[in-house]
Amino acid sequence: MTPMRRRIPPQSGTGLKLAAGDLLVIIDPDGEQVADLTCFSDDDHTDGLSSGRTIDYNETLRLTTGNVLWSRRSRRLMTIVDDTCGVHDILLTPCSLEMFAILHGQQGHHPSCLENLVVGLRPFGVEERDIAATLNVFMNVAVDPAGPIAVLPPLSTPGTRTVLRAEIALVVGVTACSAEQSNNGSFKPIDLEVIPAQ
Repeated sequence: MTPMRRRIPPQSGTGLKLAAGDLLVIIDPDGEQVADLTCFSDDDHTDGLSSGRTIDYNETLRLTTGNVLWSRRSRRLMTIVDDTCGVHDILLTPCSLEMFAILHGQQGHHPSCLENLVVGLRPFGVEERDIAATLNVFMNVAVDPAGPIAVLPPLSTPGTRTVLRAEIALVVGVTACSAEQSNNGSFKPIDLEVIPAQ
């Protein structure tokens, strides 16, 4: 089968299905752009990505090639099989309207990854209450030994990519992140490629 390619415009998102063994390639075409990724078992949307179990079972906050994304019920969802960036975030939740209000005093509507994931995943039967965690691909979060965290500019450059293999049939949501701080103050697209299982 021919690989499927899709561009996610700035500050938007999409949903898609993957069969077991399919590869999802997430590409930053212009550099310094974060992509929020979440995923769910296709047979049970309540069993989605768990940041806690993913950190626990990989024994690291720095996910890269060879690391596995785990579900709330301890199922393997995706494995990172190639990664030209090596710096992603698994701690922070997708940006939301409430986050912009609480952290930045934003008034009125602001595009957010949570909203874009909800819209992108709705056709697949995933509800907002199911979305609990994301792998923030290319996001650069520094953790101080004393506890404070800082969101720094992404280290991704044009063409940087991360490739993940679906371990089971999945529903997946991906965004081109809408948070100014996460993307060094600008918004750019994210490219996706799905390579069917051989």
